[in-house]
Amino acid sequence: MTSATTRTKPAPASGGPPFGRALCAMITPFTPSGALDTAGAGRLADRLVSEGCDGLVLSGTTGESPTTTDAEKAALVRAVREAVGNRASIVAGVGTSDTRHTVELAHRAEKAGADGVLVVTPYYSRPPQDAVEAHFREVADASGLPVMLYDIPGRTGTRVEPDTLLRLAGHPRIVAVKDCSYDFLGAQRVLARTDLAYYAGCDEHNLALYAVGGAGYVSTVANVVPHRLRAVLDAFDAGDTAGAAGLQRQATGLIARMMSAGLPGAVTAKALLGALALPAGPVRAPLRPADRETTEGLLAEYERLTTH
Repeated sequence: MTSATTRTKPAPASGGPPFGRALCAMITPFTPSGALDTAGAGRLADRLVSEGCDGLVLSGTTGESPTTTDAEKAALVRAVREAVGNRASIVAGVGTSDTRHTVELAHRAEKAGADGVLVVTPYYSRPPQDAVEAHFREVADASGLPVMLYDIPGRTGTRVEPDTLLRLAGHPRIVAVKDCSYDFLGAQRVLARTDLAYYAGCDEHNLALYAVGGAGYVSTVANVVPHRLRAVLDAFDAGDTAGAAGLQRQATGLIARMMSAGLPGAVTAKALLGALALPAGPVRAPLRPADRETTEGLLAEYERLTTH
């Protein structure tokens, strides 16, 4: 295992963000019987990278991390690494409500070949900010992998407050934030005072956060339209801000269908991938599959966007 002192803040050869700009929060494909589908994961990962993803975030919320085992999480990293090689970064979700378990998962992810780890705020127990900070530091100290913090208080019940992020930015292996805080001002405060790579974790914020210095996005919607979302960033980087805004607006309908229709992104992404005959499979309980009406609505919005 790599020593915890051997890696510091990563810097890709391009000088860009540590894990790339266009990252997909990839679903975890299952077989019809509900087992981990490593072959399907490899096929999906290859498609996502071929169509514009710089990186893949595995075993996040969209990847149904609460209902996959530690062994499945490691197997998923190995399968995706074999499929994409060095064409994309792999960030493994390791966050749990238990610091010791999170540390163990970080070790497993490192051994399996991940390039970094995604660590969500401990959920349900609602720790105070000093405990949140200590949790992240212990995980960051435990392996040699760079860390992306995940701030999503709507699911965890606890913010990573901007002042906490300012302190954590000094850690040599805490390099990025996936931001689902819906606190745009707080994000800008941290961007102004640190070199943390800030990734939009809510697809409706992809361009807005990028425009004020964000690193890119970690997108659930990218499971189905990776090229369309990357085009937004490419247009902005080319100086076509009006074009970038137009492309972002065009995606609004699908983003709303997938992310704001009362169902988790894992459910809507798998429904649409299945309708497109791409690797997905069922969701695991307690999640339930999308019904026919929902799936038809998703497919109609997808076709509206991709034929525009």
